[in-house]
Order: sequence, then C-alpha cells, then structure tokens
Amino acid sequence: MVKVKDFKWHQGIKVSELVDSLGQVGFQSVELAKAKEVIVKMKKDNAKIFLTFTSNMVTSGLRGFFAQLISYKIPDFLVTTAGSIEEDIMKSIGEEFQIGSFEADDVELHEKGINRVGNLMINTEGYMKFEDWINFHLEKCYLKKKNWAVSELLRELGLFLEDENSILYQAAKNDVPIYCPAITDAGIGFHLYLFQQKHKDFVVDVVKDFGNILLGTSFDDKKGVIALGGSISKHHAILATLLNGGAEYAVYMTTAHKSSGSMSGATTDEAKSWGKVKDESDISTVIGDVTIMFPLAMTAALEELKEEGLID
Repeated sequence: MVKVKDFKWHQGIKVSELVDSLGQVGFQSVELAKAKEVIVKMKKDNAKIFLTFTSNMVTSGLRGFFAQLISYKIPDFLVTTAGSIEEDIMKSIGEEFQIGSFEADDVELHEKGINRVGNLMINTEGYMKFEDWINFHLEKCYLKKKNWAVSELLRELGLFLEDENSILYQAAKNDVPIYCPAITDAGIGFHLYLFQQKHKDFVVDVVKDFGNILLGTSFDDKKGVIALGGSISKHHAILATLLNGGAEYAVYMTTAHKSSGSMSGATTDEAKSWGKVKDESDISTVIGDVTIMFPLAMTAALEELKEEGLID
C-alpha cells in the first residue's frame, strides 16, 4: 500500500509534479493522478483514443484546449453532442460567452435575451448569427452532394471555419472524425430539418456514421477512452469499443454518482461487466468538475509526453 504523504508547495512546481504529489494525498486526488498515468499509457501504447465530451464543456473555456489536443494528435476520434457543434461554430464566427452567476435572475435574463448554462451566459442573438452561417454553408454542402454521414458533414463545415481554436476546424485539418449521434438535439437539428424541407433529397445519415465509428477500430487495435461527463457521447464511444472487444484504457470524469444507475454516473469498473472495458484494463474514474480535473490531469500528461518526445 502507498503511504499518505503531505503535499508541499515549492517555487517552480510543474503541473505533472503537482498531480503526481496529489496521488499520495488521498480521496479523489489519487484518482486524478491515476487518470494522468492512464492517459500517458494509452498514448505510449499507440492506442486509438476516443475523446468524448458534452456541450457544456464547449460552452466553457475548455473548447480551445480540446482544439489544441487535436492539433497535438492526442485523440483519434471525437464523440460529442449537438450543442458542442453549434457553440463551436458560434465562437468561431465571433460570439463571446460571458461568466455570470449560478444565482442569476433567470426571468430577467430571459427578458434580456440571455440564456444561462450554469454560470455562463449566451446571447440569443448569437443563435441568429449561427442560423445565417449554417444555412449559407449547408447550401454549399448540398451543391457538393446530397447524402452525408454526420461526421462527413461536420468535417466539411469545419473546413469553412479557419479558426485555430475551433474543434471542428482542427478536427477537419488533422483528419479526426467527429461523431455526433444526436445531431438533431439542438438548434442545429432544427436548421437541418428546415433545410430538408426545402431540399427533400438532402440526407444526414446517422446510421451510416455508426458504421464509420465501429469500423474505425478493430479487435486487434489497442483502444482508449477519455470520457468527460456522460450522456450519449460517452456511451456511443464505449459501445463502439464493446463491439470491438473492449478498451484497454479508460478514464472517466464526472460529477454524477454511481448510485443513480445512469450512464453519467457509471464507473470504469461497471463498464467491465458489459465488456466495454477489458478485465485487465488500466482505468480511472474521477469524481469532480471536469473544468478543474481535466486540465490538471491532461496538462500533467502533456508535460510527460513532451519530455519523452511523444508530442511536438
């Protein structure tokens, strides 16, 4: 057993040293340090990595960090929700989100045309700008071809953005597919529906994309999952690993608890019962706010990978 060791600060401490030290503090600090280790291992083992996240993380300032990780070729596949797609585009075309309060007057916000996500604020006007942008670029996509798998369409849209901080742009530039199985579950879905009413032969094929994510790996590939939050984005990735023999590495970060029986609260241990994660896999489940936990664990992993020449 590892002994508890008091954490001490010293000038010039690196993030990787900080996270490693927390591994001897106890409680969730131990899981945080383990998460860093698992991320490093999956990259060193050339595992194909699924990075999954929900839209609230793109609402936050993690969006640019995700884009940076794509540029470093950390994930091989992204799986997310529809809100991530539209908010990434909104930020790329100039919309700025604001930090407010969890205790804001929501009736007053609604009257002012402001939408609240936790303590983050989004102007309704930003969705109007998004509507103009998406309709203009869907017309371009339609002229190119009529039938699109979701990941193919998202790649095409990403090529229009030319924003280094954009998830869609970096994914398109680095040939990393973005899977969004619930593409209709946000404003973008409404606009796709309206566009299809004008162009009856326009098809966005979700089922075709299931084949794409499934065939992206094989039984012989090493597979890793970094699942931030829960929902369909997490499950879509681990279902793909299940159908290809299970993942060798998995890191889950969530504020949900296992007692709920939800996908968000399901742990890496529970995943073993399904075969989504292999019995002998390296795993970590971190209970905590992803906007705190993930930058710490991932930055520590990047420092170690950089020192060993595994990222540019």
